[in-house]
Amino acid sequence: MGVANFGIAGMDWQQRVNWDRLREYRIERARQMMKKHGLGAILCMYDENVRYITGTLTPGWCRLKPGLRYAMLCGDGRPVLFEQGDIGMQVERHSPWIPKENVRHSFAWIKGAAGPASTQQVTKFTKAVLQAMKDNGVAGQKLGVDFVDINMIQIFKENNVNWVDGMTPMMEARAVKSPDEQECFRIVGAIGDATHWECMKFLRPGVTENQVTAHLMEYLYNIPGMEDVEDVIVSSGPNTWPNWRNFSDRIIQPGDIVFMDLAALTWNGYKSCYYRTYCVGKEPSQEQKDTYNTALGWLYDSMGAVKVGATTRDIAMKWPSAMETWGYEDEDQAAANLWGHGLGLAQYDPPVISRIWSLDHPVEIQEGMTFALETQHGKKFRYGVRIEEMLIVKKNEIEIVSNFPVKQITVVDPLPGYGDHVK
Repeated sequence: MGVANFGIAGMDWQQRVNWDRLREYRIERARQMMKKHGLGAILCMYDENVRYITGTLTPGWCRLKPGLRYAMLCGDGRPVLFEQGDIGMQVERHSPWIPKENVRHSFAWIKGAAGPASTQQVTKFTKAVLQAMKDNGVAGQKLGVDFVDINMIQIFKENNVNWVDGMTPMMEARAVKSPDEQECFRIVGAIGDATHWECMKFLRPGVTENQVTAHLMEYLYNIPGMEDVEDVIVSSGPNTWPNWRNFSDRIIQPGDIVFMDLAALTWNGYKSCYYRTYCVGKEPSQEQKDTYNTALGWLYDSMGAVKVGATTRDIAMKWPSAMETWGYEDEDQAAANLWGHGLGLAQYDPPVISRIWSLDHPVEIQEGMTFALETQHGKKFRYGVRIEEMLIVKKNEIEIVSNFPVKQITVVDPLPGYGDHVK
């Protein structure tokens, strides 16, 4: 069991998460991977990569809009941030670890939404990128990019930019977490534990899925350091299998199986993915208990395969075939049913584990990786169960940071004999 070692506020009398050390680790690890891949510079346009090298926050309205803000790491220089509009003035105040001269304004075209002006904007964008490389002594060297669109391809070609894959080096950098990042992950787990407890207290027959989601959203946003709650999945009854991974205004009824997933609360940038299964108002049937035990066995068998030096193939081999288990056409039809994925500044850091690809393309498990493993099972349009654990890979063991009870379905307010008529 892994528990958060410290509180979530800074104190003068106790060393907690060392944010300066965390930021420097991320910068230097990105630089290490950049040089490993023979790059002179990396241009980061995805939010998680900008956060990784600059330690700056992407406002909610800027997320998933590559090009509104972006950042570069060039040679041995400090990160350069191209911030949206005049927000850079606030960044200079909020983030003094970025040299003032390295906070600049961006040239946005919003993935082509600027229409005919996109060519003009990408030309300015490219000129600024090349100038940053020149300033840091890496002009003419390979530029790794984590995002590209048709406008960039054309203007890069006209300006002889030698651009290559920059996402792979950034993925490799983000895959292994520092001790400070691991402590952030433990805190995320502790918040998840508390939120599942809150869910257990709030669930009852008569409330709707969206009311549960709304209650938990409010609960989470009252926690200091909570900057985003991407999704709180609440599914009940027939919505649980197949798992549509959403919520609706369906009324939760006595005897319903309900599962809730924190996908993803974001505390100081670090994300969760954390399922638990509940039965509301009555004890689950023996069939439901058996289904849950099957999914739980798959989960813990796969967790038993996690160790330094093992591979994602070793983990995925512990899961059954989708064709044999559910009669599906292929493994892709069961995508995310039996699943593992890295957690960090993104909800999909390496490794991502699935029978779809891990059997033929194994990835080595490394010390310091943080990821979630999740399994599910059910009866079509009747009920489904979903379980997930978050863990840290240590040198000689794994540390589980999701500590809400998991050995059986959590029963909420059962009344003897209540709802026995529910099939």
